[in-house]
Amino acid sequence: MSELNIQVESLQNLLVSKATGGLENDAEFIKLRKVVIEQPQLDSVIPAFLKTCRNLAQFWQFIKYEFPSYHERRNFIWGQFQPMLDVLEAGGPAPADKNASKVFERFDSKYVQTAWSKALDRRNDDPEGAITMARTLVEAVCKHILDESKIEYGDSPDLNKLYRLTAESLNLAPSQHTELVFKQILGGCTTVVEGLGALRNRLSDSHGRGKVAVKPAARHAELAVNLAGALSVFLISTSEAATKNST
Repeated sequence: MSELNIQVESLQNLLVSKATGGLENDAEFIKLRKVVIEQPQLDSVIPAFLKTCRNLAQFWQFIKYEFPSYHERRNFIWGQFQPMLDVLEAGGPAPADKNASKVFERFDSKYVQTAWSKALDRRNDDPEGAITMARTLVEAVCKHILDESKIEYGDSPDLNKLYRLTAESLNLAPSQHTELVFKQILGGCTTVVEGLGALRNRLSDSHGRGKVAVKPAARHAELAVNLAGALSVFLISTSEAATKNST
């Protein structure tokens, strides 16, 4: 086990102890938190509360009102730390996740970065939420590109319309090409967007459910997030190339 694994587990145990009535050292928490926060390979899986709670007093104010019982607090903390431990045990995040994260970091949109981070965080423990954020990611990327190009898209456009406008502005619509292979690939991108919208409507947490509801598994969320990430990276890279060529 690496030193970083030990530090992450130590931080987890410290927080469990604090959340269940233990007396913990604030300086030790601050030191361990700093180590974790500064690890780039953990950036996409760091629990949100760990980013906002800068000392044990702030953590205590958060956890005592969020979860009334010790049992709930322990399970919450363990669940929040598991993605970080999984990443460390696997030797780091998946290459596709890492590469996409780098693209989104340089893209001038905090909303896009947040959507991607939430989509990654929720893949295993909240598949419905991950599917919702996958769709939100593509929507946010499209709107940002259209805003940069000063292209109007209306007050409440659906995802298919947003993507169509974005693709046309970047010369990525199948109808804008004559080569069969490009038409097929770009047509596949359109199908991905349509599929994400349908998957979100069918399996995500964005709509109320009836008595009989299909619940997505982690593999469904993984597929949705990977597709949304790859497509969003492609749109951003194409937009950046177009901007570079025009200057």
